[in-house]
Amino acid sequence: MISAIVLIKADVARIPEAAQAIAAIEGISEVYSVTGNIDLIAVARVAKHEDFADVIADRLNKVPGVQETDTHIAFRTYSSEDLEAAFAIGLDE
Repeated sequence: MISAIVLIKADVARIPEAAQAIAAIEGISEVYSVTGNIDLIAVARVAKHEDFADVIADRLNKVPGVQETDTHIAFRTYSSEDLEAAFAIGLDE
């Protein structure tokens, strides 16, 4: 699974509707309303790089209220859950 973080600037009057529409797109796992220079952050997860074109360019960017996006494709994912699982390999419970 390949992940991307999409920073989204949206029409302020349409943030809730845009967030719901984005969350309904297949390949989008989460959408966060945030403070700062951007309005929403979406996490996209797809099987192959080519799928980002459909999810982000063809669908997310066309959601009414979305004004601008900035996509960051993840090289590697780190989380405390991943680290705990890695260190638990081979240990008997």
